[in-house]
Amino acid sequence: MINSSTSDFLHNNVKVFRSRVSKTAWQGISVAALALITATFAVAYLESGNISISSVLHAQKTNFALWILDLVPFIFAFWGQYSSTVLAYEASAMVMDQTQELRDKADSFEKQARHSITHDLLTDMPNKELFYDRVEQLIVSPRGQTAFSVLLVEVSNYKEISDTLGRNSSDSLIKQVAVRLESAFPSPVTIARLENHTFSMLITEQLSEKKVLDLAESVHRVLHDVFYIEQIKVSAQANIGIVHFPLHGTDVDTLVQRAGIALYMAQNSNKGSAVYDSSFDAHSPKQLTLMSDLSHALENQELELYYQPKIKVADGSISGAEALVRWNHPKHGLLGPDQFIPLMERTRLIQGLTLWVIQEGFAQCAKWHKQGLDIILSINLSAKDLNNPELPDLISGIKGATGINPEWVTLEITESSIMTDPDAAMEIIKRIHDMGFQFSIDDYGTGYSSLSYLKSLPLKELKIDRSFVSDILRDESDAVIVNATINLAHNLGLEVTAEGVEDQETLELLKEEGCDLAQGFHLGKPMPQSVFDQWCSENS
Repeated sequence: MINSSTSDFLHNNVKVFRSRVSKTAWQGISVAALALITATFAVAYLESGNISISSVLHAQKTNFALWILDLVPFIFAFWGQYSSTVLAYEASAMVMDQTQELRDKADSFEKQARHSITHDLLTDMPNKELFYDRVEQLIVSPRGQTAFSVLLVEVSNYKEISDTLGRNSSDSLIKQVAVRLESAFPSPVTIARLENHTFSMLITEQLSEKKVLDLAESVHRVLHDVFYIEQIKVSAQANIGIVHFPLHGTDVDTLVQRAGIALYMAQNSNKGSAVYDSSFDAHSPKQLTLMSDLSHALENQELELYYQPKIKVADGSISGAEALVRWNHPKHGLLGPDQFIPLMERTRLIQGLTLWVIQEGFAQCAKWHKQGLDIILSINLSAKDLNNPELPDLISGIKGATGINPEWVTLEITESSIMTDPDAAMEIIKRIHDMGFQFSIDDYGTGYSSLSYLKSLPLKELKIDRSFVSDILRDESDAVIVNATINLAHNLGLEVTAEGVEDQETLELLKEEGCDLAQGFHLGKPMPQSVFDQWCSENS
């Protein structure tokens, strides 16, 4: 609708426009009148030979054409006024229509903007801000005395799917999960997407704990059926953390935090779901504080490289070592990579860690070679490293600073790390390989499209995953896989390293199969640099 101020504005514009058209019409009338006078004088002169009042009056009385010509200015005046009125109102109607259209578009954009602020762009579900607001409104409302429940639902294998199939595929999975949840649990249940792979459910009804657990089990069933992503079958695995108001908290931040603690406990349970309990607080602080401490670990020099030896299977001599990072946490003690590397991979901290490992590893490897130790150092690269276009230049700079020979270094990558963005990863790998560095496929056999990448990657080594090596004495299938992998690698001109060698019998079997290198606790555990140096002197 057009309001009164807009109407007045348009009415004034119509008057201005009409006055301008009228002015033009009067100019036309003036020209017509001047033409009439000129024509009358001309007729009077032609009839009487002079121009006088009597000759002009005589011409007007006797000449019929002048009578008609006398009407022209009046016709111009009438038609000009009529045309100006019509044109002015047609223009005003057009302006009013366009103004209303612009107003409608502005209202639509405003609604879209308000919607995008409170809703997730990918799933169109309520986002974190809107979910928090609804919980807060429920707490402060008269119904705030009534119990309700909050569930955090995490797609636990989201990262693996994203790393393997790429971002677009993982987004497709999240959209399908959202559709299933919304169709299975309609209003009054409020479902929101809080983070990449975490959803929240607000159960406003006062349900018993058993019914809430039954509802959580329903969530598992809803997500149990396979999802189809680009004609690939994918299974979504869910963990669920549950809290109740007011039992577990009286504000939204406390409820969500404790739901997160319950979710952490659910990750380590067989059921895949857990209700918050105060006893969980003895386990959760470590996980919760590690994230905040990670950013200071490098600054405070709390990280340390450990080295695990790799030996030649044929004669037992040392061939190299794999650099493995450890965290000397001031409160929690020595932490292995599985306790903090996944946390770092969620942020850009992993790139800073990789840079530190390369700097420390290159410097130490250069020292070993100056001391006469012919050691090939293996360093792991993550998926985010292979999507960092600055990585080749960083490695080149560190190579120059440490004076290391690229032939002394093998960079280990996994198949899943390549598949996040294959084109970008392959370009980075090629640039680094052109400097002279060698590459190894780590955890071979656990990823996808293995053979296609073996063809295209500039590889020196293939590492058989420990899951196949550890049971080759007892599991015939694993023994067949190890044998086939060794033969395949040798036919492609690659060395083979077996991970997870835990006993002498396994080592002997690997020797019979023709495996080149081995590493595992039977041969040597990861150890600090000083201990590794001593181990080398004792085993050389």
